[in-house]
Amino acid sequence: MSQHAKGLVITALAMLVITPDALLIRLIDTDPWTLAFWRGVLSAVGLLVALAVIYRGRFLAAMIAPGIPGLWIGTLFGVAAVAFVWAITHTTAANTLLILATGSMFGAAFSWWLLREPLPMRTALAMVGSAVGVVIIVGGDIGGGSLDGDLSALALAAICGLTYTLIRKHAVTDMVPTAAFAGIVTAVIAALVSVPVAVPSGDLGWLLVMGLVMLPLGFGLQFIGARYIPAPEVSLLFLLEAVIGPLLVWAVVHEYPGETTFIGGAVILMTLALHAAWSLRGLR
Repeated sequence: MSQHAKGLVITALAMLVITPDALLIRLIDTDPWTLAFWRGVLSAVGLLVALAVIYRGRFLAAMIAPGIPGLWIGTLFGVAAVAFVWAITHTTAANTLLILATGSMFGAAFSWWLLREPLPMRTALAMVGSAVGVVIIVGGDIGGGSLDGDLSALALAAICGLTYTLIRKHAVTDMVPTAAFAGIVTAVIAALVSVPVAVPSGDLGWLLVMGLVMLPLGFGLQFIGARYIPAPEVSLLFLLEAVIGPLLVWAVVHEYPGETTFIGGAVILMTLALHAAWSLRGLR
């Protein structure tokens, strides 16, 4: 298998692993801060155990290798995890995942600003198209009770764009260990805001699957797969979650996204898909 094919398989698998995340958050009956706390603790434990098995005698060296940049990236990733839980519990899963899909456009903007990378016309047009889609989605919630969830999802997209830009800036260093630090940051933030409580025993299984298996595996595969394929292909594969995630929530808990979400989401998905296809054509 070629390196490119390996990257496609790993990244696609990462998206499929992480896709049920929104559904599991819906199924676990607890407050957002308790959920964020246990997600952070369990994902950190799961990643640390996995890294200890993989690196063995080089575990400590691997953990400190990211240095100060790793601390920044881990902190941003931890804040993003909190924003995701807040968004998914204060607006629809479709709104959250569709707005989150615009993170690649934020990434392009941060790459232009921080890395001095050129901003192609196709990317500028895609930013405008994505912004139109987000305005349609958010506009449908003005005056409703889910606007703060939409805004949290927008902040989440911006944080993710900045985080992945910094990862690319320090690509020579294995940044997977920073995801474990991010879990600790998430747990600390949640604990400072609200005292975490016990999760209902009936939901404990879902929480353990999410925190110990799904999140560590999904995040780790994302970091690894992105090394082998171009950024446009990564963005295109990330759309899997934006499409499949809301459908899972709709099918299981019957959460109807709403007409404006369908319209705005169609604009975002079409814009990002065309941008990825256009970018790949240029790479070839």
